[in-house]
Formats: sequence, C-alpha cells, structure tokens
Amino acid sequence: MRRLIWIFALAFAVNASGGQGVEPVSGRRIAPVMSAAGADWLERPERAVEEQPGKALDALNLKPGMTIADIGAGTGYMTLRIARRVAPSGRVYGVDIQPEMLRRLEANAARAGLTDIQPVLGDAKNPKLPDNAIDLALMVDVYHELAEPQAMLRALRVALKPEGRLVLLEYRKEDPTIPIRPDHEMTVAEAKLEVEAEGYRLSRVVETLPRQHILIFTKREPRP
Repeated sequence: MRRLIWIFALAFAVNASGGQGVEPVSGRRIAPVMSAAGADWLERPERAVEEQPGKALDALNLKPGMTIADIGAGTGYMTLRIARRVAPSGRVYGVDIQPEMLRRLEANAARAGLTDIQPVLGDAKNPKLPDNAIDLALMVDVYHELAEPQAMLRALRVALKPEGRLVLLEYRKEDPTIPIRPDHEMTVAEAKLEVEAEGYRLSRVVETLPRQHILIFTKREPRP
C-alpha cells in the first residue's frame, strides 16, 4: 500500500504531457517533469526522514563562501538549506525551468531571511549560469527528468570551476523495495555511463542515505 501511495502521488505531481523520450547514451526512459501543480509534494513533512537532506549536505563538505547551483531547485527545499551552509559570503543559484517554482522559491527565501539566493530561469538545455563560476552543481531527484541531459551536462561543465563538482542524488534503482516509480530511479551504472560521456569522472559514490545514491562527479581533463 505504501508503494502505491507514492506512485499515485508522483503521478499527480508530474507534467501531464507524459514521458519525454529516451536518453541517447544509455537508452534509459526519461521521466516526466514534476510540474508546479505538485510542488507541495516537495515540501512534504516526511521528506526529512525519507531523504535526510542534512546528511546529504554533510557528505558534500560545503563551506562558507562557496558558490553552489541547485539545478531543478523547485520550491527551494534544498536551496535554503545550502544557503545557510555557505553564508555569509557564499552564493546559491536556484535554477528551474518553471517560473512558478521560482516564484515559490523566492517567497520561501524571503520568509527565511536569506538574501544570498539568486533564482535563475533556465531551459531544458542550459541552466543559464556564468562560466567557470560554480564550485558545486547539485541535482536532487532531478537528473532523471532532464529532457536534454547531454546538452545540460555540457552546459554545466562550462559553468563549473576547474575543480568543481557535479553531484546527483538519485533513488536507487538497484533496490526493488524503494517506494517510487521506476522511471524516477537510477542505477550507479546508468548515471556513470551517461555523465562520463560528457567529460566527467565518477569520483565517489556515497551510500549513507536511506533511499538515494549520492553520486559525485568531477571534470575530466580534455584529451590532447
């Protein structure tokens, strides 16, 4: 029953247009994008227990003064938590492709008194971030929904600093007991194949969360 509840909740929250196609490198079915109509699901009280966002951010060793991009920021659930960790001199770009999500993010940031968050309206291929400016780009339960994943990865590579990191949090497809739709899960092998195809290297996999992989990628030096 618990699994069915999660399935129906996500079915309500995603874009009614359905799936977006097939990832060109791995052949993975791309999941539909969660629409702003289902944004309340991002703020569900049980998320703190199910996903343990504090523990996830602990694994990333964020420091004051860092510049972070939260890609697919939604209502700012993770964005606000990141901003508190990089304050007072850091900056967080909250990137989303839906203006309504960004309006909610701005309202949540204002209520929290956080002034170092910059909302950015990106598109399916480009997060619209400055070049060579980002210490860490984070996608929490987002990468599997990217309509143009390879183009987005290329754009993010340009935005990352030379030592910058790209981090994906994705529900473990390897575990059949995870209560979420299969197209909203990924294996480590799938993520590695797709992301490394665009000039990254999987440097670390952290498995401290109850349901998600933490996949940490660095930029690979271009071949001569």
